[in-house]
Amino acid sequence: MVIDSFVWICFLGFVFFMLALDLGVFHRKSHEVKIKEALIWSAVWIGLALIFNYGIYVFMGEQKAVEFLTGYVIEKSLSIDNLFVFIMLFTYFKVDVKYQHKVLFWGILGALAMRAIFIFAGVALINKFHWIIYIFGALLVVTGIKMLFHKDEDIQPDKNPLVRLFKKIYPVTEESHGGKFFVKLQGKTFATPLFVVLLIVEFTDLIFAVDSIPAILAITNDTFIIFTSNVFAILGLRALYFALAGITKYFYYLKYGLSAILVFVGIKMTIVDLYKIPISYSLLVITGILLISVLISVAFPKKNDLINN
Repeated sequence: MVIDSFVWICFLGFVFFMLALDLGVFHRKSHEVKIKEALIWSAVWIGLALIFNYGIYVFMGEQKAVEFLTGYVIEKSLSIDNLFVFIMLFTYFKVDVKYQHKVLFWGILGALAMRAIFIFAGVALINKFHWIIYIFGALLVVTGIKMLFHKDEDIQPDKNPLVRLFKKIYPVTEESHGGKFFVKLQGKTFATPLFVVLLIVEFTDLIFAVDSIPAILAITNDTFIIFTSNVFAILGLRALYFALAGITKYFYYLKYGLSAILVFVGIKMTIVDLYKIPISYSLLVITGILLISVLISVAFPKKNDLINN
């Protein structure tokens, strides 16, 4: 339909405009993003998502609005797990704080393209082969259980298969060379460690997309709702990272909450033909689990955190 194409074009235009405004105006020069600036940008992205959600309510109805909000909450909560990886990654490579925004910007730009492919492929598969929804559901349940028993380990990027393959086919410098991804030395082009970090950021999002996309497919199979909720969650991820980078380690019980969310959504998918859990109930359960896990983390911090403080 013409109106559908028009809506898609308008939304993508808005996304590219905001990205251009972000990189070309507000972050034209590399600088350290302070907590105050990060909180302001987090509020802006959340506010824009809520305004967009209201627009969906007005033009598409209450059902679609609840689907968008539920999908947004799921993607936002699951994306918090990415933050822990980013923190370890930037620490491992000793990435200067003023260049971290640049890495996350280009990493998220690539993530948007990959998410779009996952979303359209996932919806097409479910529409053509309904039984695949059971596979997605089982995948989420297994992932949730694995997350529950997963122990935190130091990240070792050098063992990443993508990094090892890239270093075999392309030379990488030992020095950082400021905020450059590539440099020319003695007439030969080298990639910098900053580009290696970008590669791992993209690879990490690809792995997380395997969990998050099936999770939102349990809520709706409307590609527009899935894509837009994903986009708003991802676009706000950079600001959220800088706002929470120093305190995410205190949310010790958050991973248990994320595990419970994945298991719940997975069960919701596997029983969809027996009983379809209302979207409004799903939203309440997901936000409730997330809130409880954060409150428990604050009320019962790890002993190590108390000692360090």
